[in-house]
Amino acid sequence: MGKLDGRVVLVTGAARGQGEQEARLFAAEGAKVVVADVLDEQGEALAKELGASYVHLDVGEEADWRAAVEAAKVTYGRIDGLVNNAGILRFNSLVDTPLDEFMQVVRVNQVGCFLGIRTVAAAMEDGGTIVNTASYTALTGMAAVGTYAATKHAILGLTRVAALELASRRIRVNAMCPGAIDTAMSNPAQLDPDADTEEMSRALDELYRKLVPLGRIGKPAEVARLALFLTSDDSSYITGQPFVIDGGWLAGVSVI
Repeated sequence: MGKLDGRVVLVTGAARGQGEQEARLFAAEGAKVVVADVLDEQGEALAKELGASYVHLDVGEEADWRAAVEAAKVTYGRIDGLVNNAGILRFNSLVDTPLDEFMQVVRVNQVGCFLGIRTVAAAMEDGGTIVNTASYTALTGMAAVGTYAATKHAILGLTRVAALELASRRIRVNAMCPGAIDTAMSNPAQLDPDADTEEMSRALDELYRKLVPLGRIGKPAEVARLALFLTSDDSSYITGQPFVIDGGWLAGVSVI
């Protein structure tokens, strides 16, 4: 028996990174997974491997959301869960951030999350789950990622309001707040087929050795296990909450 047997769950940004690991784990736990992304070749290959379905989904496009939900219902008859995983990161100081760059990040991270909640909740049967991917930076500040942090703070607000408004339908809404995770977002070497990704991962571990109490960067599979917990009945009495998964980074800085 899997923790998600028979459930239909849509995962955005599922072609690689955290989303890929979530899709893999959910499928292994019995879910019928809808792999959603703009990376069609990678997403289709993953869906084929998992025996899942694939939909092209630009999370900032309302029409794409409607089409994705309709595709899930046509294929599986319903939709029971959503993991809002898709997101982008841009590095810049606030005073140097162009408006179009700010709006690009808002469109994907914040608007994408909003559209996902609104579209999927309307089509979801009572008793479903929504997991939003916020960030360590949703709970603190970090220089050079002000736009990203602002959108992740907003996702926590959306999570709490949605949890209140959907509680009468027994739809639970929670947020994950990952710290540094070894994906293409923090390890661009993963996008270079000629790069030594293991060497880069070791370098990132060394970078975070002093910043993070557990002394290393996080793994996408670890975030996937948290997403599974929040999607399964193991978290049946939890809603409207942020869950930090950051190796202890938010706890503070050690000076010894």
